[in-house]
Amino acid sequence: MKTILFIGVNKSGSSREATKAAENLGYLVVLFTNNPRQIEQRELYPDIHNMILIDTTNLEEMKQEIQKLLSIGLDIQNIVSFVDPFVHVAALLCDEFCHNLTSSKAIKMMEDKEETRNFLLNEPYSPKFQIINPQDQFTKKLHFPVIVKSPKSTGSKDVLLANNKKQLNKHISSLRNKYPEESIIVEEFLDGPQYLVEVIVHERQAHIVAIIKQEITKGQRFIITGYGVLATVPPKLQAGLENVLHSIVTNFDIETGALHLELRLTPHGWKLIEINPRISGGAMNKMIEAAFGINLVEQTLKLFLGQKPHLEPTHQKFVYTKYLIVKRKGILQKVTGKLRAAKLPGVYDVYIKPKKGTLLIPPLSMGHRYAYIITQGKSLAEVRRLADRAAKEIKFHMRAT
Repeated sequence: MKTILFIGVNKSGSSREATKAAENLGYLVVLFTNNPRQIEQRELYPDIHNMILIDTTNLEEMKQEIQKLLSIGLDIQNIVSFVDPFVHVAALLCDEFCHNLTSSKAIKMMEDKEETRNFLLNEPYSPKFQIINPQDQFTKKLHFPVIVKSPKSTGSKDVLLANNKKQLNKHISSLRNKYPEESIIVEEFLDGPQYLVEVIVHERQAHIVAIIKQEITKGQRFIITGYGVLATVPPKLQAGLENVLHSIVTNFDIETGALHLELRLTPHGWKLIEINPRISGGAMNKMIEAAFGINLVEQTLKLFLGQKPHLEPTHQKFVYTKYLIVKRKGILQKVTGKLRAAKLPGVYDVYIKPKKGTLLIPPLSMGHRYAYIITQGKSLAEVRRLADRAAKEIKFHMRAT
């Protein structure tokens, strides 16, 4: 039977919607997971037909398990992941067992922020930076504030702001204690509005699927709490992003792929924050579907299977997604207001992540966003206002720890 093998999946969000899309396309869905809890909660994943507990960092062990699947007659059409850090792992396995249309070399570089920075060093959209190897000292003169981060950071977990030399040394020391064998990136702080660009590359042609303006909340970390999908894009903004994208696709020699870029529009032009070789996680697939009627994970799977993706919008609406965070630590007792929020004008979806008894904390990563509200409307200002109104209905009732 024709099969798609997924490496890792989250309980919700883009990666989970991808397994559902694979089932809807008529494929047998097999999952390799290193999460025993997913096996225990097997009934929550009816779209996944075979779930196998395995060390997803052990390439040889996974190869042996794939051979077993082939020996029982499964026709594995593609091996894919929509989850950090398994996109490159899935591509390597696909190289060996399938006809891989994507470039595992390009995916590996994009997953590593150090490699990406060095590779794009001379491009005008590359910010000033220095790589500090283990035991090295920071020597380059950058004006404060600066950003300090691990090359392997995901979801804002290890991205830190330093306003002076004391904070810089503290952050370098903290990351060295956490990752003693890894280098550290110090780069200029970029000022200006931040955008996320979702992209599909088919036959070397890059297609911008969505341009999303991001809203950042600065606490202990930079956490993105607002996403505004632009139904219409100012021509100058579109042209600037297309120029950067064309350069990246050419530099990385991408023939087929799905990726997203995060950039800031600074007084000195567009500057690249990072590239990721997959659709954004969380509510991104739902946002794009609400804005344009495109199920991006489904079209990505078609792309990887050698089919032409359908990226023509069936409608065009402004969409805003507001993520909810908490300001204090506590044990969740209950959440109220979801139904009231869902009934308000313009609300497309309301999602509450944590269950009763979960420890909630102020955000240290994107994983500490505990709910979202998606709204649709005729302008960015309108959908943001609708989301803010609906968010006021949601209350997290917690007891102190």
